[in-house]
Amino acid sequence: MSDNKQENATEHPVLAEFLSAVKPEQVLWALQDKDSEDWVVLASVNFEETDVMPVWSSEQLAGQHCIDEWQDYQPAQISVSDWLEFWIEDLNEDGIIIGVNWPVEGDCLELELADFSQAIAAIEDLA
Repeated sequence: MSDNKQENATEHPVLAEFLSAVKPEQVLWALQDKDSEDWVVLASVNFEETDVMPVWSSEQLAGQHCIDEWQDYQPAQISVSDWLEFWIEDLNEDGIIIGVNWPVEGDCLELELADFSQAIAAIEDLA
């Protein structure tokens, strides 16, 4: 992905909406297996040989995806502070990118972990 495309992606309306929704509660949502507690990570639709972890700005949006192959998963919250303190390092080691507020159907926004996490850091409430 070229720098120009990445720059534009960080200004994407989907990301802006995501950040606006996450900021008040300081929580984002991902899908976690009810039994194994594994998180949904899958092959990127936009980049070859890259895995992506989808995250959503609300439990409701995440829950819409708990069907078909993800029926054994449930929405699980991740605090902004935990994301910044724990998640970045682990996901970075695994080379995972982030899917932002994926719709049930349609185009899926995928961002580099560093770009997504920088946007999250900008809305962190340090109070």
